Amino acid sequence: MEKAIEVFRSCIPLFTALSDPARQDIILLLAEYERLSVNEITEHATLSRPAISHHLKILREHNLVEMNQQSTQRYYSLSLDHSVELLKKLINTVENECL
Repeated sequence: MEKAIEVFRSCIPLFTALSDPARQDIILLLAEYERLSVNEITEHATLSRPAISHHLKILREHNLVEMNQQSTQRYYSLSLDHSVELLKKLINTVENECL
């Protein structure tokens, strides 16, 4: 059971990052368009550019998006491999230790 607790605890930052509807919208938008600038994301959102930048910072800190700079423009795209692996680990742990 200790392993299950450890895995659950390791997922808390990811769940926190994913709990905000604005960040969920950004993730879904990037899934649809693959790569967008802050201005392009703002065009699809109801939030201000600074608010979008704030949410992108949180998503980057949790390895959910990555940023690539081209000239003066920063482009964001999804980077979900680490998070997907963490969630798979959680599912496997729950199946094997909690059921």
